[in-house]
Amino acid sequence: MFVSLLLVAALAQQPPAPQPFPRTGSQQPARPAPPPSQPSTPAPPPAAAKAPTAEESGPGESQLGVQIYPGAQFLASYDAGRGQRYYLFGTTASFLDVVTFYRNVLKQRGELIFDAPATHQFDIGRFREETMAFPPSVTVKEFQSQVSQGYPNPRLNAQPARFPTVIQIVPAAGP
Repeated sequence: MFVSLLLVAALAQQPPAPQPFPRTGSQQPARPAPPPSQPSTPAPPPAAAKAPTAEESGPGESQLGVQIYPGAQFLASYDAGRGQRYYLFGTTASFLDVVTFYRNVLKQRGELIFDAPATHQFDIGRFREETMAFPPSVTVKEFQSQVSQGYPNPRLNAQPARFPTVIQIVPAAGP
């Protein structure tokens, strides 16, 4: 009985959402502690639809200093170190459509930094090595390929289930 409870508890835990872009340094984000299991307490009824919190809706374009691709969904933000954060947005648009959008908006070609998986970066500010961990930029990465169905949506049962393209924004000045 005890072993089966442990097995059920282990299967119920989900792995953390993958981080699609490399991080500098060895500092890893803290993994939240699993909630204590209380099998004798019934689960509360589901709450009515609520407005998304600031963390769920993400930062606005004024905070990021750059336009967000139309229809892109905020996925998460991460500490980049040195007081910077980077923000991830998922979109169902193709990699080429998103790159073309940012070429027009930012009025620059940017740079294809990887062929596979296709990754394109646009600089949006000056990099100061003394005070920054990452250069201020917009990075577009293709996640759908022969070996990947796309970046998994971190929200359970949300649509789409996977994003073929992910946008990472590192603001010039932290929001």
